Amino acid sequence: MRMLPGLKPLAIVLAVVITAAASPLRAEPVELTKRLAGRTVHYKVVLPNGYDPEKAYPGIIALGGGPQTMNTVDSILARNFRAEAEKRGYIVIAPAAPDGDVFFREGARIFPEFLRLMLADYKIQDGKFHIAGPSNGGIAAFHLAAANPQYFLSVTAFPGYMWEPTTAKLLAISNLCVFMYVGEVDEYKWHDEMRAEAEFLRSKGTVARYTEERDQPHRLDTLAGTNAGRLFDGFEEAKKGCQR
Repeated sequence: MRMLPGLKPLAIVLAVVITAAASPLRAEPVELTKRLAGRTVHYKVVLPNGYDPEKAYPGIIALGGGPQTMNTVDSILARNFRAEAEKRGYIVIAPAAPDGDVFFREGARIFPEFLRLMLADYKIQDGKFHIAGPSNGGIAAFHLAAANPQYFLSVTAFPGYMWEPTTAKLLAISNLCVFMYVGEVDEYKWHDEMRAEAEFLRSKGTVARYTEERDQPHRLDTLAGTNAGRLFDGFEEAKKGCQR
């Protein structure tokens, strides 16, 4: 029997439908805004595969490096967070610093209100986040965790350290799990400061890990792409408790 133009055999149509059902589209991170402290805050959210808004998920606050703009947000989501979060079932929230004020300076003023709003918008397990970032993002992660430790389970810097450290600020994160990574040939040579802070935290019974990544510069490829799972292994470890 001759088919009319534009019609397809039923078997082909069914195959297309079945294939589409078996391969759901991967949702792009959504960009949203909040008005906080008199400023508009832009942020992106990565949701896990099969996201159910009625279910609680582990959450990550991811902070970009450098000027902490939306460009750096896009970079860290692509390099370090998106693929593993979607696969492992994490919600990732990545804000850009408002008006160019990085999060360990004036940009910190949007916290903790930003965290409270995120907890209202998304169901986060235990009402606490992991916080992580590279370079200025790592410094900001330490700074914000010390100022708001009640909102966090762990802090990860790759690399990074406590901004203007004091004993009080380090003690404030001593109940969190702390993961610090720095390149063996990091051109900024943050090794001594990071190592000293990890040693201090360990002396207080904290699960604090300091790792020098062999042959790596400031920008760590050993925690990016297919290696990004190492960051999430740390988040998973934090579930076991952060005091020895």
